[in-house]
Amino acid sequence: MIFTLRLATKNDIPAIAELIPVSAHGLQADDYSPELIEAALGPIFAVDELLIEDQTFFVAEAEGKIVGCGGWSKRDRLYGSNQGSGRYLDPSREPASIRAFFVHPDFARRGIGAAIMRASEIAAKSEGFKMLTLVATLTGVPLYAHFGFKETEAAEIDASNGLRMPVVRMSKQI
Repeated sequence: MIFTLRLATKNDIPAIAELIPVSAHGLQADDYSPELIEAALGPIFAVDELLIEDQTFFVAEAEGKIVGCGGWSKRDRLYGSNQGSGRYLDPSREPASIRAFFVHPDFARRGIGAAIMRASEIAAKSEGFKMLTLVATLTGVPLYAHFGFKETEAAEIDASNGLRMPVVRMSKQI
């Protein structure tokens, strides 16, 4: 499959916002209930415009539409949407974070996540970061493990409606 990868722009926000629930419901159903996935939309799974503003967020395009997205952050936020600005991290002593990977189910397992991961690692390293961290959904753990991330702890994060989403914190040196 042929796709192109580029930095996201503000014009991509509507397409990314459409992609996120399709990806979450289509790819995470084996690990989470439909109610929990729905409760995660917004507080956990959402467009973070700061990633786009910081030029650390990528989109993959195929067949004339955005079919994947994800990136990294140089701010101290591990997940979520536009919830405060977050301070900038010190790359000499703090890890950058991998953030917001979503792929359309029709395009899953075709190298999109891998391409975004490689681009994110290269970009974070070029800005002086020596370590990456992330909060993985249970569905995402195999992808991140494939790229050398090691599990550091199991955790839960707050979704809406009083629900909590099981996740895995992971990290790696770059």
